[in-house]
Amino acid sequence: MKNWRIYLILIFIILFGAGIIIRLFDLQILKHKFYQSQALGQQTVFEEIEGARGRVFFKDAAKNLAVNNNNWLVYVDPQKIEDGKGVAERLSEIIEISNSQILSKIEKENTSYAIIKNKLTEEEVNQINNLKLKGVYLDRFPGRYYPQEKIAASVIGFVGGDQIGQYGLEGYYEEILKGEKSFKEEPLTLIIFNPEKLEPTSLDGSDLYLTIDYSVQLEAESLLNEAKEKFNIDSGQIIVLEPDTGKVVAMADFPSFDPNQYPKEKDLGIFQNSTTQKIFEPGSVLKPITMAIALNEGKITPDTTYVDEGFVKVGISTIYNFDKTKKYGVQTMTQVLERSLNTGAVFVSRLIEPNVFLDYLDKFGLVEKTGIDLQGEVYSRNENLRNGREINFATASFGQGIEMTPIQLARAFCVIANGGKLIKPYVVDKIVDSQKEETETNPKIIKEVISQQTTSQLTTMLISAVENGFAKKAKVSGYYVAGKTGTAQVPYEDKKGYYPDKTIHSFVGFAPALNPKFVILVKLDNPKDSSSGETAALTFSKLAQYILNYWHIPPDYEQ
Repeated sequence: MKNWRIYLILIFIILFGAGIIIRLFDLQILKHKFYQSQALGQQTVFEEIEGARGRVFFKDAAKNLAVNNNNWLVYVDPQKIEDGKGVAERLSEIIEISNSQILSKIEKENTSYAIIKNKLTEEEVNQINNLKLKGVYLDRFPGRYYPQEKIAASVIGFVGGDQIGQYGLEGYYEEILKGEKSFKEEPLTLIIFNPEKLEPTSLDGSDLYLTIDYSVQLEAESLLNEAKEKFNIDSGQIIVLEPDTGKVVAMADFPSFDPNQYPKEKDLGIFQNSTTQKIFEPGSVLKPITMAIALNEGKITPDTTYVDEGFVKVGISTIYNFDKTKKYGVQTMTQVLERSLNTGAVFVSRLIEPNVFLDYLDKFGLVEKTGIDLQGEVYSRNENLRNGREINFATASFGQGIEMTPIQLARAFCVIANGGKLIKPYVVDKIVDSQKEETETNPKIIKEVISQQTTSQLTTMLISAVENGFAKKAKVSGYYVAGKTGTAQVPYEDKKGYYPDKTIHSFVGFAPALNPKFVILVKLDNPKDSSSGETAALTFSKLAQYILNYWHIPPDYEQ
């Protein structure tokens, strides 16, 4: 047994080797899949991704209203940084933020995510990526860019810091525009910079193509800016509609804002679209609606007469014409519109039963939402008219003591222009999803409101109001224009009565009057000028002339 020590060592080696072999067999054969998945989990990360938000185009698809720009930010994990001063110094050279500011964020305790700077330039991203600093990371976050800046801002709205659409189209179509979420397997690296993430995917939101014509929109907004310069308006709106379809050709709101810079706005009211989210008392532009009701009910004809005394008594109240010193004597209903006589409107209202008047307000869509595809539309039920008091119906007949939005009023005039049908206005013409499948919006006729005979009679009366009345500035050479001016008092917000020094000037009309292609509403808030015939009517004329030329619509007669 001289070699017993050698045998013992050999036995130990054999047993040890067998143990290793058995262990390797267990790890590499029996538990191969388990450890393979563990290793894979340590080498990769499953990142939540979200498709790009859908874009928004004007009617001319070459003009973008809203697009995406993918922004990058640099952040640090302070717990993984060994040389804070060195990292701060190197980052400072690239992003132009002081060493002390960066260092203060690096030295933060109890955080693994401290943003140093967002909205990096492409050059900054590349330089930081090349540094490969431990504890320094790049991250991409979705951004929204509005190339037209203030143009149609109240129509588009904006995407907030939480990446949710707010106001306008961004808010209304949030579920359609936003991309879908999923997970993507990515290699685990210290700094993730993957341009492939910017490529379109099936997760992307749908694109919107609008009914709004960029050129007409631009002209409308230019005219509101001009009205500010010439008439010193406080604010103003212009709407252009196709009367047969309800397509919104233009929707301008002044003052506007830049949705790219929305956090800088202090007055949140500027984000509201005044054409759909603010109500007003329209004044004399509502007289054609009163006439339409009486014509359709057979209570009057365009030649029906009454005697104007310059005022009319309604109970204990006295209602005057705008010119309190004049008596016009015997006047036809056509002349009532030409001279915008309040007493004539009251005369007509007394021929209509209150319940019939209310029923027609409903038929014209003046006590309900239009259903336009923009976020936050409002309306007034005009409850004061439901108490049956004669004075309320008398003043409502000429547009005071009754409230509505500009889009409601513009739609009501479409009824006159299209032969008597109430249509639903809309802004999005078609939706195109990530698979290039299109969904078009079809015009919707809601109901028949008045007869074609009534619209023909009223159109003739409104042509006369432009040709022979106070709205001569609305004329367009070579074309017949139908329309009506309005100068309305502005009610106090917190008490009964009206401001003595504030008015709203408006004009609503359509052209060519005998074959209408568009309805235009112009509303100018508190202009410092004499009458709506000098302000809103002139603005209407300029825009109508532009559209007639732009659309190559032949004239009605030789100039």
